[in-house]
Amino acid sequence: MISLVSKCLLLLLLASLPMGHAGALTYIHPPPESPGDERHRYYWELLESALAANRDTYGDYRMQASAQPITFARAVAELESGAGVVNIVSRATSRDLERRLRPIRIPLDKGLLGARLFLTMPATQARLNQATTLADLRRFTVGQNAAWTDVAILRSAGFQLVLSDGYAAMFEMLGAGRFDLFARGAIEINSELRSFAPVVPGMAIDPRFLLHYPMPRYFFVARSPAGERMAERIEDGLRRLRASGEFERRYQAYKRLVLKDLNLAGRVVIRLPNPELSEQTPLNDPYWWDDLAADLKPARKP
Repeated sequence: MISLVSKCLLLLLLASLPMGHAGALTYIHPPPESPGDERHRYYWELLESALAANRDTYGDYRMQASAQPITFARAVAELESGAGVVNIVSRATSRDLERRLRPIRIPLDKGLLGARLFLTMPATQARLNQATTLADLRRFTVGQNAAWTDVAILRSAGFQLVLSDGYAAMFEMLGAGRFDLFARGAIEINSELRSFAPVVPGMAIDPRFLLHYPMPRYFFVARSPAGERMAERIEDGLRRLRASGEFERRYQAYKRLVLKDLNLAGRVVIRLPNPELSEQTPLNDPYWWDDLAADLKPARKP
């Protein structure tokens, strides 16, 4: 039989080990919002790489998507209360979100999410072809989800917004003429067009404009002791990926994949400020930002 002293020593040893040695922590994230929705795949694969990078220090882990669909608003509420299943989300940051949850302030896609293109319909495209400036774009209505960070950015820039609480329904609203333009991330617009074109015939990507604003996507966890331990491990893992070159390799592969069928060169670029950035945003570290200068540069004529 194990003596009382031996039991105490064992408990002290387990308590001194980083989380994961005594028992693997499960990281549970929201599932895709619709069939074929792969907008967050890169981020969860990046998280898994970060956790694997410091397994030697923090121990084993598990990752899985929540078995039940969940809106972002509900996921945030669950993280705040600590009563839900989801314990991590990936989202474009905002002042409100950073107040409510614990951000890991590492831009996961180097700000690429802030490059926005328009989905539109043929009748609107004919009018859009006559536009050249921000003032011209303000004459068009723009659809957005009410919970997205873009709302504050576009509203601050003077755009006329039409808001909805859904995601898939936004594409149908565009097709029905409820608004003129649907601003989408360059990283997601191609996959969305493939998924929703059968539902919205005629929908296409505007070939002329690109909105660009600093909009980092972070991982967020709960503001709690457990959340703080998760944040410490995640940040350490991501910085290890940066030091090893793995972060850059993954980012460049992701960028090539999502931009491969988009012609960004020579577009009219409208740069907008982001009033939702906190003072702690790592804007002074150029490593974490891709300004797309090479991608936007017009091709040389032969």
